[in-house]
Amino acid sequence: MANKITIKTGATSTIFIILTLFFSILTFQHKALASDGVETTGDILQVLIPTAGLVTTRYLDDDEGSIQFLKSFGATFVTTQLLKYTVDKKRPNGSDRSFPSGHTSAAFQGASFIQMRYGWKYGIPSYLGAAFVGYSRVETDHHYVIDVIAGAALGIASNYYFTTPYDGFTIKPTASNGFYGISLAKNF
Repeated sequence: MANKITIKTGATSTIFIILTLFFSILTFQHKALASDGVETTGDILQVLIPTAGLVTTRYLDDDEGSIQFLKSFGATFVTTQLLKYTVDKKRPNGSDRSFPSGHTSAAFQGASFIQMRYGWKYGIPSYLGAAFVGYSRVETDHHYVIDVIAGAALGIASNYYFTTPYDGFTIKPTASNGFYGISLAKNF
């Protein structure tokens, strides 16, 4: 039986930083062609955040995490597309299928997965990036605020169903039957 070495400490943040630098270089090169850096950055983060979550599962040899990510991502994508075609709401710029924001649902799915699987230490920067994606969609007239809120809620909700903590302690906000607080969990 072979020994298995797993790198845990800082792997998510290292991968996230490397991917951010890579896509930042692409953003700066793309800015010369794009008229709006906010839109371009939002487009890149929409892909970068979930990619960082999935790549982290592979880097850590976290097969269970990979499966959880794919289930969450698939549920978010399918639900978003079903709602887009069912609701068929006009966007602020006049085009179709505004509700919910697909960019935002993808970004928040990735951010929520990172936070729920690997903890708040990695979740906070991911959520900040996802929030920027939502901002970019409203700022560039692709969505209304309600579209972005719905997309974020879909991305987060799918992880509550499919994602469990990887290792160590996790802290989650809790609300039920008039009780508000935090829960602390540890996998053994």
